[in-house]
Amino acid sequence: MKDREQDNMSKKALIRKSMIERQGEAKVVRKIILIIVMAFILVAGIIGIGGYLYVKSALEPLDPDNKKTKEVEIPIGSGVSSISTILEDEGIIKNGRIFKYYIKLKNESGFQAGTYKLSPSMELDEVLSSIKSGKVMKEAALKITIPEGKQLSQIATIIADNTNQKSEDVLDKLDDEKFVKSLQKKHPKLLTDAIFNEKIIHPLEGYLFPATYSFYETTTPLETIVSDMLSQTEKVLAGYQSEMKEKKYSPHILLTFASLIEEEATVNVDRNKISSVFHNRLEANMPLQTDPTVLYAKGKHQKKVYYKDLEVESPYNTYKNKGLTPGPIANAGDTSIEAALHPDKTKYYYFLATSSGKVLFSVSLDEHNKKKAQHITSDK
Repeated sequence: MKDREQDNMSKKALIRKSMIERQGEAKVVRKIILIIVMAFILVAGIIGIGGYLYVKSALEPLDPDNKKTKEVEIPIGSGVSSISTILEDEGIIKNGRIFKYYIKLKNESGFQAGTYKLSPSMELDEVLSSIKSGKVMKEAALKITIPEGKQLSQIATIIADNTNQKSEDVLDKLDDEKFVKSLQKKHPKLLTDAIFNEKIIHPLEGYLFPATYSFYETTTPLETIVSDMLSQTEKVLAGYQSEMKEKKYSPHILLTFASLIEEEATVNVDRNKISSVFHNRLEANMPLQTDPTVLYAKGKHQKKVYYKDLEVESPYNTYKNKGLTPGPIANAGDTSIEAALHPDKTKYYYFLATSSGKVLFSVSLDEHNKKKAQHITSDK
């Protein structure tokens, strides 16, 4: 009997000991969890503070004590990205990327090409003010303005009108393989062999950047004019090298993508949303079905695309062919190039431009057709 009582007491002692040990383990676990949570909060706080301090520092003058000025040249046609890169490379600002976003946040525009006297001690607003009022070193004898969204045939006409030539002669020269290959030697990274694809209509289509170009001789050779335009395209794309590498976009792919956005966009439209539609369609293996490609395939400029036009047999017809067109269908500005690389994250697969210029986006075909019936007449 005593042995049984002792056994019961031993079991109770073991149970009690086990409970005490479990309580101790629970306390340890709670302490560990508390430490981990506190560590996460601490790390998040450090990252947040670090990010704030990083941006704050980037918005401050590079060297407040250095009042020495230096001449900085902003080339004709420079976009926000290229200007930011130039200023960082010249040692005027701390961070070109932060400066680019600062410009966009302030909605600044109207930057002038020219040579400026700038110093590392200048505030960012001072730098912005300066590059909106610079003057070129000497007066140009010839100025050629190439707007955004222009096709090579239209650019040939602009060049011809400014240089007393025939537009057909200029276009023939721009399409001449020997001429193009001479330019390729000067711009090998930009003009790859992709432009000589047999499906391409014009090798230099989309490669002549929209900007105003100044030349100091009235008899400037065509090769010089075109080479300057190609150089400007190179400078603009240089500001997007990291994004291009990340997305595995060659200059040809990027300019092709950007041209489709450019041709679909109106003045007020959000190009990043149009870009998202194209990206979503490509990922879903859907044809892009964008009307400007049909018009390009037909080689005609018309206000409307009719159903019969959609049947045109061409590798540029995105109603009949999936993926991007063989090459660009026009030149694209900096905004469309950036939109091609930075689409909004949406679920849209359709968009519709109304007569007022407003663009309506839809997720489903049914939704798209309802908007189409409401806003577009049935004579397409």
